[in-house]
Amino acid sequence: MTMTPVRLGRSKLQVSPICLGTMTFGEQVPEALAHSILDRSLERGIDFLDTAEMYAVPTRAETYGATETILGNWFAKSPGARAKVVLASKVAGPSRGTAWVREGQGMTAADILASCEGSLRRLKTDVIDLYQIHWPERHVPTFGALYYDPTQERSQTSIHEQLEAMDKLVRQGKIRYVGLSNESPYGVHEFVRLAEQHALPRVATVQNPYCLVSRALENGLDETMHRLDVSLLAYSPLGFGLLTGKYDASGHSGPAAPAEGRIAKYESVRRQRWGRSAALEAARRYNQLARDHGLTPTQMALAFCYTKWQVASTIIGVTSLAQLDEDIDAWGTRLSPELLAAIDQVRAEIRDPAA
Repeated sequence: MTMTPVRLGRSKLQVSPICLGTMTFGEQVPEALAHSILDRSLERGIDFLDTAEMYAVPTRAETYGATETILGNWFAKSPGARAKVVLASKVAGPSRGTAWVREGQGMTAADILASCEGSLRRLKTDVIDLYQIHWPERHVPTFGALYYDPTQERSQTSIHEQLEAMDKLVRQGKIRYVGLSNESPYGVHEFVRLAEQHALPRVATVQNPYCLVSRALENGLDETMHRLDVSLLAYSPLGFGLLTGKYDASGHSGPAAPAEGRIAKYESVRRQRWGRSAALEAARRYNQLARDHGLTPTQMALAFCYTKWQVASTIIGVTSLAQLDEDIDAWGTRLSPELLAAIDQVRAEIRDPAA
């Protein structure tokens, strides 16, 4: 089925409504398989790739930058591929136990410029189409944290300074547009306000989690983005695998099987929001709802994101060609009004256990 390109924010970027996320490349996915996945995704109409200097995930010093290197090698061996895709990458925020990227609380203009240079080298490209801030420099609840605590604020770099660094990269021709990730309504408003006030690059996108077990975006951030004309790139549409059904037989204490799954395989992931027992219980309910309506859990979870007005492009992450094909084949699936109402009823009862 044909995918109509979507425009990202007020930028000139036109992308497929499915984006290939690459954070497993270099950890779960070896380079040869990654290149096959990239080839297949391009053949099937995906022209939007997302990566980050931080990847592969789970993060380790040994695999820092590995994913970008794999992509760069693919560009180098695939004539014309770079010109066919919109390439997004991310500059890591202040240290979250990742001193091999940068130390301390701040993220200075010099940090941003140096990170971009490193990404360009690894990606073997002259320009990154969409350069995103991976998480806020401010102390913002992210990756499963629920509450903002002003006593924990350690910000050292203003949003204005970050935008000025991005502006320098745009003027140098090293990036085209700017995006955010794991952001709050305040952050989006402030980035847009300062950009418009000082003629600096306007944010085109926000990449935040959005799926059946994590719909916190609909608690106000969606209105912010709609009114400011900023596009959502929805990540983890399958809830780190919870919404595929493969963990449904796991114990009540949390997902533990199958062994090849990221949540089961990596302790660092189990400690995050996706490893909560409440998230698993919620996923089981949604997965059964899908089966009751003649769909696979994967089909329903992806169709939910693919068809929501809030979402511009949905980021899928795969570890095999079969998974890639399954995710793309779900495009075009429509959820009935009755099923959507049932989904909303479940959310009314359990809210967002993986927010």
